[in-house]
Amino acid sequence: MARLAVIGASWGGMDAVARVLRQIEADNRLAIAVAQHRSPDTDGILVQFLGRHSTLSVVEADDKDVIEPGRVYVAPADYHLFVEGGTFALSTEGAVRFSRPSIDLLFESAAEAYGEELVAVVLTGANDDGCRGVLAVKEAGGLTIAQDPSTAERPEMPEGAIGSGAIDLVLPLDAIAVELNRLGAAERSRS
Repeated sequence: MARLAVIGASWGGMDAVARVLRQIEADNRLAIAVAQHRSPDTDGILVQFLGRHSTLSVVEADDKDVIEPGRVYVAPADYHLFVEGGTFALSTEGAVRFSRPSIDLLFESAAEAYGEELVAVVLTGANDDGCRGVLAVKEAGGLTIAQDPSTAERPEMPEGAIGSGAIDLVLPLDAIAVELNRLGAAERSRS
């Protein structure tokens, strides 16, 4: 099972995620899953937008999709995205912290499935979704990263994650991409 990176973003997140993905190397062997808070009527738009900014294949995650390295999976609008072993699961259960997809639910399920092979990244946002999730990732032995709040369009989400005490690295967007490329290179050497 290849290493997984999960990215959570809200307000200002489309541009932040695009900026990170733009710098991910084409031969990066991480699988990447993105939970971005957005309106249900924007289905498909985020995948198209991020696809224009990434050399990796960007797809909307579907129920029972096998998680493959070198791909970016985006949670569909108005669905929670869960990780179950080496596959994804979708759910329309109630919103968590007023959001569906929930960053916490993605992070928590991924922590259970991937443990120390997981990297969790909290980007810009105006609420505290992701705070519970980074605690689960840290407890499972995974690596946790928060965007430097001073570089975020809305600092509340990365500040909340940092305040949880579970963040290993606080980095600006460009340095987050460098770290994901470093981890992807390590993944290449393992396979």
